[in-house]
Amino acid sequence: NIVHGYGNKVGAAITSHPDIPLISFTGGTETGAEIAKVAAPMFKKLSLELGGKNPNIIFEDCDFDKMMDTTIKSSFSNQGEICLCGSRIFVEKGIYDKFKTEFAAKTKKLVVGDPTDSNTNLGAVVSQNHMNKILSYVKLAQEEGGTVLAGGEQVSLPGDYARGWYIEPTIIEGLAYDCRTNTEEIFGPVVTLIPFDDEEDLLMMANSTKYGLSATIWTENLSRAHRIAARLVVGIVWINCWLLRDLRTPFGGVKHSGVGREGGFEALHFFTEPKNICLKL
Repeated sequence: NIVHGYGNKVGAAITSHPDIPLISFTGGTETGAEIAKVAAPMFKKLSLELGGKNPNIIFEDCDFDKMMDTTIKSSFSNQGEICLCGSRIFVEKGIYDKFKTEFAAKTKKLVVGDPTDSNTNLGAVVSQNHMNKILSYVKLAQEEGGTVLAGGEQVSLPGDYARGWYIEPTIIEGLAYDCRTNTEEIFGPVVTLIPFDDEEDLLMMANSTKYGLSATIWTENLSRAHRIAARLVVGIVWINCWLLRDLRTPFGGVKHSGVGREGGFEALHFFTEPKNICLKL
């Protein structure tokens, strides 16, 4: 059955219903926590795919053009309203200035507007409240010492789209790795740039949030790629790509990004129960 309605009414009724033995939820971490509060005393099985603050890690030896094209997508696809977007971009210092210049130039060329127009890159965010939340984080970033390199403003469109909630794709640099802007999920077209020159520092910063959904690594050194991937505290790592997935593989996060896995045998195990039947002949 498909039951439409708001989470605080329909969702709450489904979650608390005694005849529903398991809950699979995709959404925000705060909502996931509320679901867990209800489900745990009822001993319901839970699969929670929650928020992320995902690192996009770029080393000097990457395929620069391929990385740049994909990073534009991983930053701003669907207005950044994808839990897997790479909102924290870590760039090795040797190519930081080159990356910053080209990334900002390409971002400024992105078209915000009519979602039915094939030339449009970004449409409206999901609601006015969410737009205000995103813009408040841009303001917070500036208060925390950040510099806006591109975007940061609401976009007003003419005609039928005048009442839409549009935001420019936004790039911010100069922030501490552990500030609120860099540790709280914004879920919009906002990314931050963080330079690095040491693997240990990189890993410390990349793992410093409460989230652990996904990460992306760009390097031609496969030994380094596997070394970094093994130490990232996340559920999914893409190397030299983004958003590629085989539905037979496990999907999900760690820490505050979720509980359990979707896809493949993990999903079969979640939606079924093993039973031991012993028959003596």
